[in-house]
Amino acid sequence: MSEPALRVYQPDAALTRALVVVAHPDDIDFGMAGTMAVLTGHGVDVAYCLVTSGDAGGDGSTLTREERAAEREREQTAAAATVGVTDLTFLRWPDGRVEPTLELRKAIARVIRSHRPDLVITQNPERNYERIYASHPDHLAAGEATLRAVYPDARNPHAFPELLDEGYAPHAVPTVWVGGLTPNLVVDITDTFATKLAALRRHVSQVGDRADLEDTMRSWATSNAEVAGLPAGRLGETFRVVNTA
Repeated sequence: MSEPALRVYQPDAALTRALVVVAHPDDIDFGMAGTMAVLTGHGVDVAYCLVTSGDAGGDGSTLTREERAAEREREQTAAAATVGVTDLTFLRWPDGRVEPTLELRKAIARVIRSHRPDLVITQNPERNYERIYASHPDHLAAGEATLRAVYPDARNPHAFPELLDEGYAPHAVPTVWVGGLTPNLVVDITDTFATKLAALRRHVSQVGDRADLEDTMRSWATSNAEVAGLPAGRLGETFRVVNTA
């Protein structure tokens, strides 16, 4: 049997805590929820950090931005619980207006120093000119701010000294997984695909009327598995592993 084209994730006893930082509620569940279920299933303490609460969420409702944000936070909290995650931080930056500012870097660095993860997972900070929908400006900004928060902000005691005054000691994250970049790691989510789909369906305001949701998610996961060289019939989510030790 030939070797897979990408390294296949295997449970690692050294990985005990992970933090996922994304722009919007449902970003994790579209792209990474199968992986979240794999990690929590192996005892990893996973926390989420949502930069926005999705108050410009693209649905056709007549809710105010505040009402929509509250609804989407409820949906994300329920989705997270579906994959075994109960620790969520909502930074509540305005949806559609995220930039990788010093203030956002500090906010993410604070969450990193609080959770003290072995692994941070985030979004692609690079624009995809072949598939523009993958390059929402908020996604790009959240990914870039997160990488800057990982290095150097969270580990540098001289970066944002006010965090020290608040009691947040520096923390060096050794590894980052970035979704959407040319991958070098695949997580086999065949056994957690149903859980991923159940989590995604919690975002009723965004996908409640999508009859094609399961077929679309299965197509994406099948394509990932094929690119990774997994056996036929397997499903995957892929990442670029970045050494930040």
